[in-house]
Amino acid sequence: MYLCYIDESGTPDIPGTTSHYILAGLAIPIEKWRACEADINKLKLKYDLFDKEIHTGWLIRPYAEQSHIPNFQNLGYTQRRQEVQKVRNTNLLQLQKNSQKRAKYKQIKKTYNHTEAYIHLTRHEREAFVEEIAKVIGSWIFARLFAECIDKIHYGAKIQSADEQAFEQLVSRFERFLVTTAGDDKANNGILIHDNNQTVAKRHTDLMKKFHRNGTFWTQVKNIIETPLFVDSTLTSMIQIADLCSYALRRFCENNETKLFNHIYKRADRKNGVIVGIRHFTGAACTCRICLNHKTPITPSLFGADVQQP
Repeated sequence: MYLCYIDESGTPDIPGTTSHYILAGLAIPIEKWRACEADINKLKLKYDLFDKEIHTGWLIRPYAEQSHIPNFQNLGYTQRRQEVQKVRNTNLLQLQKNSQKRAKYKQIKKTYNHTEAYIHLTRHEREAFVEEIAKVIGSWIFARLFAECIDKIHYGAKIQSADEQAFEQLVSRFERFLVTTAGDDKANNGILIHDNNQTVAKRHTDLMKKFHRNGTFWTQVKNIIETPLFVDSTLTSMIQIADLCSYALRRFCENNETKLFNHIYKRADRKNGVIVGIRHFTGAACTCRICLNHKTPITPSLFGADVQQP
């Protein structure tokens, strides 16, 4: 039994606010769930983030107010929080006084709410934390990563939305993985666990019911049970890990950033050395690693010693 945790990065709308839309799923054997949670919680404790959500995009952006605090990096965590809150409260009070800056006030307040859990960490520490999480993911030789990375510039007019295509692709690849890793005497089942979003929940639930009846374009769906479970990402570390994976894939596809990508890419599902779990849907001339590895077998040296299938 495999649990496949799913999250997205970027917007599926065209044009939207990002050039790529990524839907990623990280699958782990059900018996490894506690060990994975323990790995993540150990790192959260190290950075005083226990019970806090890992939201990669908010974690690693710059917090301008920290640069205004003298010797910020030399302060303790408690004092850092206090000093940042002072600066933030001052900023909000000043914006409140100016009726012409109401929109800016709301946007900055939203940013402060999303980043409040991380203000005791310098940007270097936040980046180090996220990279340590990515390294842990890369070390889970039992895990498999699936993703559809859609370059919306090349998507064009489709019957399916980008979101629907990404979900169908992910379901198909996870299903094929479950089939090929099943034993001779029993099926290998899996279940999808998704970050909770009411709009997405209705659409993906309806799609999954359709896939159970008719299959996807590529395969019948017999090993994925039920419709997706939708959970609150603030309460579930493994959904937060899927968020990191989708973020790392989008930053690689859009900006060729490899710091996080190089770690999580080790877990991409592959068959005979060819990456089959991740696809970059883009122009025919793309020569990124995902596109090249989707066609040509990879030598183990590119991934290290931990490339074996479960």
